[in-house]
Amino acid sequence: MNDTVRNDTVRIAYSPCPNDTFTFDAWAHGRVPGAPALDVTFADIDVTNGMAERGEFDVLKVSYAVLPWVLDEYALLPCGGALGRGCGPLVLTREELGGPEALAGKTVAVPSERSTAYLLFRLWAAAEVPGGVGEVVVLPFHEIMPAVRDGKVDAGLVIHEARFTYQNYGLACLADMGDHWENTTGLPIPLGAIIAKRSLGEETLRRLADAARTSVRMAWDDPEASRPYVLEHAQEMDPAVTDQHIGLYVNEFTAGLGEDGYAAVRGLLTRAAAEGLVPPLGPDALRFP
Repeated sequence: MNDTVRNDTVRIAYSPCPNDTFTFDAWAHGRVPGAPALDVTFADIDVTNGMAERGEFDVLKVSYAVLPWVLDEYALLPCGGALGRGCGPLVLTREELGGPEALAGKTVAVPSERSTAYLLFRLWAAAEVPGGVGEVVVLPFHEIMPAVRDGKVDAGLVIHEARFTYQNYGLACLADMGDHWENTTGLPIPLGAIIAKRSLGEETLRRLADAARTSVRMAWDDPEASRPYVLEHAQEMDPAVTDQHIGLYVNEFTAGLGEDGYAAVRGLLTRAAAEGLVPPLGPDALRFP
């Protein structure tokens, strides 16, 4: 590889989940005209959140919940991420417990304390669980449903394709965090963001955003082209579930946040800051580039 190409390569980290591999397939495989080459590292979002806080990588997929800690160094790209409707995290239990009040004092497993899912859960619990939940335990995403099933925890907060597979574990859905968010705000649910280092410069940031936008549109135009990459990395190998996952999490907000998308992000982080869960955002923190 010559110096020109190497200097044009962008180090990026995103998850092996189908929505990310579908979105970035064309770009990662050099099919987006004029886009910089990608050096891809796969990591679950709780890992990429930590990478962002340490200033690692040029571009990262992170939880929207982590933005208040990283926006001095990184800019939020206006595309490539995950927002939507009807796609929120779920609180699962081993048996029907009744209403949210049944979680009072109970142990709940969550995938990360810096995840958007956990932020939505905290806002929901503050409104719906009298006295609050008991202990919160952080577990890797794939261990949460087995832990609930086996009685190691009272409830689990799950994301991604778990909303399609939790019945396979004999679990019940106590509450949908997305329903609560949408019903109280009318806004889409902000989940995962794409961020890039501000030090790359405005021209490069715009180029990265264009590449991400083009990549997802190419994936929509030819879904079969991305299938090998998606299935190679999917943690849930059932192709039907993979397709459901992509259909839910890759949508118009992936191509562009738009007015509703930015309102959702600002709304989430403003509410969370008011509850003391995150630092407050500066007035221009979400501005791009």
